[in-house]
Amino acid sequence: MKILCQLMCIFCFINGIIAQAQTGYPQNYFRNPLNIPMQLAANFGAVRTNHFHMGLDLRTNSQENLSVVAAAEGYVSRIKVERYGFGNAIYITHPNGYTTVYAHLNKYYDKLDNYVKERQYKDEKWEQDITFQPEQFPVTKGQLIALSGNTGGSAGPHLHFEIRDTKTEECLNPLLFGFAIPDHVAPVVSGLYWYDRRFSTYDPGANAIAVKKLGSNYTSEVVRVNSPVISFAIKAVDKADKGFNLGIYQAELLMDGKMIYGFSIDKVSYDDSRYLNGCIDYTQFIRDKKSIQHLSVLPGMKLQNYSSIPKQSGIISLPDEEVHTIEIVLKDVKGNTSRLTTKVQLNASGNQVIPTGKTIMPGESKTITTQNAEINFSKNAVYDAVNFNMSEKSDADPNAVSGTIVLHSPYIPVHDNYTIKIKSDRKLTTMEKEKVVVLLDYGSDKMVVKGKWKGDWAEGQFNRLGTAKLILDHGLPTVSAGWKEGSLVSSTSLRLKGTTKVGDIVSFRAELDGQWLRFARTKDDFVYVFDEKCPKGSGSHTLKVTTVNTAGSSNIQTFTFQR
Repeated sequence: MKILCQLMCIFCFINGIIAQAQTGYPQNYFRNPLNIPMQLAANFGAVRTNHFHMGLDLRTNSQENLSVVAAAEGYVSRIKVERYGFGNAIYITHPNGYTTVYAHLNKYYDKLDNYVKERQYKDEKWEQDITFQPEQFPVTKGQLIALSGNTGGSAGPHLHFEIRDTKTEECLNPLLFGFAIPDHVAPVVSGLYWYDRRFSTYDPGANAIAVKKLGSNYTSEVVRVNSPVISFAIKAVDKADKGFNLGIYQAELLMDGKMIYGFSIDKVSYDDSRYLNGCIDYTQFIRDKKSIQHLSVLPGMKLQNYSSIPKQSGIISLPDEEVHTIEIVLKDVKGNTSRLTTKVQLNASGNQVIPTGKTIMPGESKTITTQNAEINFSKNAVYDAVNFNMSEKSDADPNAVSGTIVLHSPYIPVHDNYTIKIKSDRKLTTMEKEKVVVLLDYGSDKMVVKGKWKGDWAEGQFNRLGTAKLILDHGLPTVSAGWKEGSLVSSTSLRLKGTTKVGDIVSFRAELDGQWLRFARTKDDFVYVFDEKCPKGSGSHTLKVTTVNTAGSSNIQTFTFQR
């Protein structure tokens, strides 16, 4: 029995060495950061709006305040407190060259939480980004570091977990580190698409091919195309034994047995994360909520460490009208594999595309003007050629001080910020100009920035397309109290709801009886959890709140309550 145990230990040790050699990352060094079995709500590299998902979303059984523990020995090197993004986050630096990140937390462990609270009161600022030295907050593997939550940009209770290269700050695929997540399910294919690459992938766009399951794999009818230069894209999801639909980890494209393109999502930096928009059919993702991934490189794509065949673009040249075999191989981290096999044949007949508009090319800067607007794109603005159409129309909004500028389509992505200049349609005083914002409407939401004036022209910067106009915002930001004025508040917190006419509340300050009070911000709400600054039985209090909106207008309100 003793010999058997020794042999099993040796076997496991050898397997660990082999696994590390295959991935290049240490296996089983990091433990599960939760004390419940790991189940994925999202994996590394999953498609998100304007970015890759940069870690694992671990399910917390739809609950908050589960124990979050250090994945390995190290020290807390950084914390962040922010309204959106990670919400409350902890960064732990480890001696093996990696940093783990834990986000959307409700609360840090007591020693750290007290430090952060003291810093917030010292700075009189709720949002924080603090770095630490190794000796300040050392942690051991499995030590409680926080309670899970739903803070920041989270859409539901979960733990966002990342592993980064400490030196480069690149995010690495945590599933390559040997976490025990049962997965015996191969990726599932639900769509195949081809594009005429004589033109832009945006215009004329995708041609859908019906896919059918054949045993454990997939196939389709012969794909007959009217272009000698094409590319493919795939609609597919990965699955684990339990959990939600996940993103595709690895794909390979072969024609007549020769591999012509492949990608694997092993690591991505935050600087490159927006290049996700060049890896997908952005139009269908935004318009139709379909996640379709290109099996080719768009001309403006500069994402590093994505393509597994750097010298191959995935663009297929069909030199003849013979039938050619196409094979697409999808794999997850565990090696579960799906194959889609089909045939492609050139059929030269078909309609030709006649582009309209002014063409913006990847790698070239471009300025486009109308009578009352000008838009400037950098050379890194687009991933593929865009036949850009820009027009003006009148606006019925009584607060608008310009016409509406139609910026092509919200279903076309841009990478770098562009600058738009819009001329006001009336003479404005200096005071009025101070209250003007530039509003961009891209359908599902709006962006608002304070206008920067040059003569009668106001400018703003954006990274989405849609419709833009100038708005004169005379409104004041306001907050409304969640309690009756002067009443006894017996709950555990004070809650204020912020509203603005246009834009956002960009500055918030609360003072209790003349002293700064720590309100946390959650979306449009401001919340103070009662503590020693306002204990029970402390009597009458006056709360003074000062807010500033995007246009720069400020408002001071006072509220009273009993405690």
